[in-house]
Amino acid sequence: MSKTNPPQPNSGAQWLRWEPHVHAPGTVLNDQFKGTKAWDDYLAKLESAKPALRAIGITDYYSTETYERVLEAKRAGRLPDTELVFPNIEMRFDIATVKGRFVNVHLLVSPEDPNHLTELKRFLSRLVFKAHGDTYSCTREDLIRLGKKADGKIKEDLKALEHGSEQFKVDLDGLRDALRDNAWARANILIAVAGSEGDGTSGVREGADKTLRQEIERFANVIFASSEAQRDFWLGKKSLSAEQICEHYGSLKPCLHGSDAHDHQKVGAPDGDRYSWVKGMPAFDTLRQACIDPEGRAYVGASPPANASPSQCIADVEIADAAWAATPKMELNPGLVAIIGARGSGKTALADVIARGCDAIPDNPSEASFLRRASDLLGSATVTLGWHDGDQTERRLDGGDPWDVEEYPRARYLSQQFVEDLCSAHGITDELITEIERVIFEAHPLSERDGAVNFTEMLDLRAERFRLARERQEELLADISERIGSEVEKGKRVAGLKKLVAEKQKLIATYDRDRKGLVKKGTEERVGRLNALSEAAEKVRGNLRFFAGKEQALLTLQDEVESVRKSGAPDALRKLKERHRASRFEAEIWERFLLTYKGDVDAALKDALKETRDNHKAWKGTKPAAQSDPNFSYLEEGLDLDNQSLADLEAEIGRYQQMVNVDRATAERYAAVSKKIDSEKLALEQATTELEDCEGANDRAKTLVEERETAYHSVFEAVLSEQQVLLDLYAPLMARLQAASGTLNKLSFSVRREADVEEWAGEGEDLLDLRRQGAFRGQGKLLELANSYLKKAWETGDADMVRAAMTNFRDKHPPTIIENAPVPKSGQDNYREWSKRFAKWLYGTKHVRIRYSIDYDGTDIRKLSPGTRGIVLLLLYLALDDADDRPLIIDQPEENLDPKSIFDELVGLFREAKKKRQVIMVTHNANLVVNADADQIIIATAGTHAPGELPPITYVSGGLEEAHIRRVVCDTLEGGERAFQERARRLRVKLDR
Repeated sequence: MSKTNPPQPNSGAQWLRWEPHVHAPGTVLNDQFKGTKAWDDYLAKLESAKPALRAIGITDYYSTETYERVLEAKRAGRLPDTELVFPNIEMRFDIATVKGRFVNVHLLVSPEDPNHLTELKRFLSRLVFKAHGDTYSCTREDLIRLGKKADGKIKEDLKALEHGSEQFKVDLDGLRDALRDNAWARANILIAVAGSEGDGTSGVREGADKTLRQEIERFANVIFASSEAQRDFWLGKKSLSAEQICEHYGSLKPCLHGSDAHDHQKVGAPDGDRYSWVKGMPAFDTLRQACIDPEGRAYVGASPPANASPSQCIADVEIADAAWAATPKMELNPGLVAIIGARGSGKTALADVIARGCDAIPDNPSEASFLRRASDLLGSATVTLGWHDGDQTERRLDGGDPWDVEEYPRARYLSQQFVEDLCSAHGITDELITEIERVIFEAHPLSERDGAVNFTEMLDLRAERFRLARERQEELLADISERIGSEVEKGKRVAGLKKLVAEKQKLIATYDRDRKGLVKKGTEERVGRLNALSEAAEKVRGNLRFFAGKEQALLTLQDEVESVRKSGAPDALRKLKERHRASRFEAEIWERFLLTYKGDVDAALKDALKETRDNHKAWKGTKPAAQSDPNFSYLEEGLDLDNQSLADLEAEIGRYQQMVNVDRATAERYAAVSKKIDSEKLALEQATTELEDCEGANDRAKTLVEERETAYHSVFEAVLSEQQVLLDLYAPLMARLQAASGTLNKLSFSVRREADVEEWAGEGEDLLDLRRQGAFRGQGKLLELANSYLKKAWETGDADMVRAAMTNFRDKHPPTIIENAPVPKSGQDNYREWSKRFAKWLYGTKHVRIRYSIDYDGTDIRKLSPGTRGIVLLLLYLALDDADDRPLIIDQPEENLDPKSIFDELVGLFREAKKKRQVIMVTHNANLVVNADADQIIIATAGTHAPGELPPITYVSGGLEEAHIRRVVCDTLEGGERAFQERARRLRVKLDR
């Protein structure tokens, strides 16, 4: 039925129920519609069908009579909710099925032409059937004639018509030739064939008839089938791919299903509620569009495919108090909405207005923003958005809303400036990385996010323990390296200390001989006693030194205990709380983590100090009172001299020195030599102790080297653990990408270690004297060696490999590195400080960083052109951002992209995205409108621009199934004609502009 009213703005393509295959009372074959009110009951059944029938294909065998009667009823006011009634001429091919029936073929005829009945009957008359030595045309008269010829007993015309229709068979080549030779038929008829086994192509035998079956199905535009398996097959989702279906059968095919009713009970009631849904306005051109895009435009099921959630779909937009808005209100489609028009026509204005209503305009919009450019002319204009769940949001266009607005935008707005900023030629931006990380984070189910609210927090939660372990091990490395340096230096002192000990022993022997020479004859016994006293006194002095040192150590320990209690432990607890804030412990529980000492250390320190001081006091003793009698002994004979106080020993020594040397001068010399001997013995003791320590340095150094290698190994275990955390974070998205096909399959994520060897070598060169001879002489030599020995292990090796590489590096150049120290070894403090910094650098790992790269078609995103980065950005929003079901508003996504990239990369993304969320797109590109099969086209037109005012902007909308919309698309968008030709190149119908 043709529409003559002028086109009205509408929300474009919607899923509407079609009944493409229903018979009517008086149908030529198997008419089971009974009763005097058969037609009234039939029409009432169609009118009361739920869901409502918006388009009906009235079916009859080789005839249009029942269609014509329904058409008359429609003109008389019946079927008010049905906007399209069209003829469905059912025929039978002369090809049998395994069930003993014949393959049914249907001519679905457009009623757009007012003369379509005349043209259709003329076309049917050209179809012939040869039998009984005669040729019969597909006309009522010839069918009656055939019926009577086939059965001479039949005299009534209706009976003859029925029998003739049963006998008449259409030849595949004949029907194909008739369509080819008739321009009107090519433009107005779609061919449907049954897919069932009983009277469809599934019943055509395989083997010898395989090619015949394929030819029939290639010839068809539509398959009458309702099973999911058949629908998937004809969409290229089963045994054959979409490309293979097109190669073997000419094109993908939409599957439709009708009630095939021959009685009142089945009218509009197909088995299993397998209804036909076609997307678009109720017009025959919509069926043509379904043949072009079977998956997006045709569906069989109890309900149509779901769009985005009603709460996340904008139903309409209304602009108030704005004289420039010549179209103040319009409906929006829940799928893909394309806003088109000439430059300066008001396309971005509408996108900005909708985004404002969603609170999606940034606080500081770009200079290209309509709302910013027109800010002085907006006045009190407002926008009200109606949502499909009944909600409404109203906002001032100038942003000066007197009410609180939502903090979270109800749409995602990718303005042209936003995309350009994220994908600028200056390099990948932090904002783009942030968006990528957001998508990675939201790929994780809520239950697996550990309570984190964003990617960074989840990464920190999972990686913090390994980062802290890395820091601890690096500090341990620095400490061990400093100790190794100290032990190495001790080892070098062994020879010198041995010489010093020998010299001290020789010197003491010399002094001892000198002292013996001062002893008078007859005093040898006294000298022996004096020597014994002196040796005992030296031992006691050693005891005093021991207890004095112990007292200082205990006092220092006491101070440290106090410091830990007052500041160390509270500070450690504070840091522990900060690192593990997510534990959510109460303050009372945290107090249990305060570091303290296991026992009563205060009492232990007090007792130890008292004992030490008592011992010191006892060994020191009290100086006895001087005696005038030279024979008075301060120490009785037979006492254990080693256990006497120093005061008593020194008093007795003084008495014996006087007895040994009578004259004063000799006595003074004897005392001086004795003091020298005591001093040198003390030095000898210290040198001997130090020698013993240095002689064990090499063994200790070896142990420390092993500990350092273990610590270095542990550092890289922590690095590898952190790397694994990142791999685990990306795993859900990486698995999805690996399983994807097409454009999405070109995107990949990889986690890797990067070693900045130049940074590491540069810091090392700052610590070395590069002028000295050896492997490290000259700038750049260290970098060369690091690349050779270490880089591969740092970047790709496990912890064992890294440890082995560093050990190998050190083993090959141990003396060379130390010899390149820029400070003299004689300056111990400076050398030790350098040694510590050197070791911290050598075993440091801050130059080893964990990176992830986003690759598109094998190229790191950082090396892509801004346009290709734009594709990656759209991949994120259109294909990967499943967690975000808000409307997506995009202003000119095709900017900086070549036409081939748009078709190859973006069209499929938009087609898939519109199934899950509402997409509103401003575009100049025909491919994004036509081949992405936009559900609604909004055409913007700006009027005359008066000074000081905004030009009036008009918006007209509709779907691609409307000819006037297609004409504007072709006239307005670059490549419009080519886009339609590409879209329909496999369809054997003419799509008028």
